[in-house]
Formats: sequence, structure tokens, C-alpha cells
Amino acid sequence: MNPAPFRALARAAPAAALLLVMTACTDDSPPSSSSSSSEAASPQASTAPAATTPTGRTTAMNIRLTLDGHRIAATLNDSPTARDFAAQLPLTLSLRDLNQAEKIADLPRKLSTSGAPEGADPEVGDLAYYAPWNQLATYYRDAPYATGLVILGHMADGGAEQLATADEITIEAAR
Repeated sequence: MNPAPFRALARAAPAAALLLVMTACTDDSPPSSSSSSSEAASPQASTAPAATTPTGRTTAMNIRLTLDGHRIAATLNDSPTARDFAAQLPLTLSLRDLNQAEKIADLPRKLSTSGAPEGADPEVGDLAYYAPWNQLATYYRDAPYATGLVILGHMADGGAEQLATADEITIEAAR
């Protein structure tokens, strides 16, 4: 038996898996019907996928945070939990520090976690929902994976620094 074809297959399999993952994560919806056929074929066509945060998470709604008087831009992702959170806006919440890494606040009602992952590994600047305690969690330092955590969105650069010293947050839809 010649092992060469098997070695070649073993080298190609990781690349094929990566290609499958990459294509599964792209927006391959057809162009809108108002686009002409020349627009659809153009690399500058207006059918670009939704904006993404620096972490690569798709975003659906621009929001504005006010942290002790400082305005910070942020985005919410397009998840059922983030849409449910957006339905509660505007909100003004008192913040408490947790583990010198995040600020937390109690939400007025529980959010839907339909279709949410079991947990998440938050990044600096993330806005998240901690379902077990019905709390908004906002991260100004790195924190570990947490079961029950659902990422809602992400703050623009500079937001985490403002968050570290904030005692109150107001969240509203951006105009």
C-alpha cells in the first residue's frame, strides 16, 4: 500500500475544514431585487454583509452609551437576546464592579436566551447578558469563559477605559 496519497489527504484536510468554516460564516444572500445585474457583479456592489465588530461578531443595531457623562458608541449583534435587550431601551442603570474586570447592573426583566450558546468568553469592551442573575455585564478587562453569558454587542474603542471608573450607564438607540 502506498502511503503518499494518505499523507497528501492528511495535509489537505485542515485547509478544507478551514475553507468550510469560512464559507459557512459569510453572508451569501442574493443581492436585493432593486440592484441591476451590473451592480450585482461589481465588487463595489451595495450588498455588503452587515458591519462587524473588531471581534468579528456581526452587528445589527447602533447604540449610544453614556458613562458618567461620557458618550461612547456601541453596537448590538443580531441575536434574539440582543434584540430583546434593545426593546428595553432606553435604560439608565447603576453599575457595580465585579472582580475588577467588569461592571454589572440588574436589568428590569429577563431577556430571551432562545438559540443562545451555553456560554461565552467575553472580550474587553463587550456588552453581555448574564442570564443566571438577569444582569447586564460590561467588560473593561479580560475575563474568563462563563456559562450563562450571552454576548450582546461591543463598545467602540475608548469605552472600556471610561467603563472602568463609571458608576452609572445610560443605554439608548443611536440616532
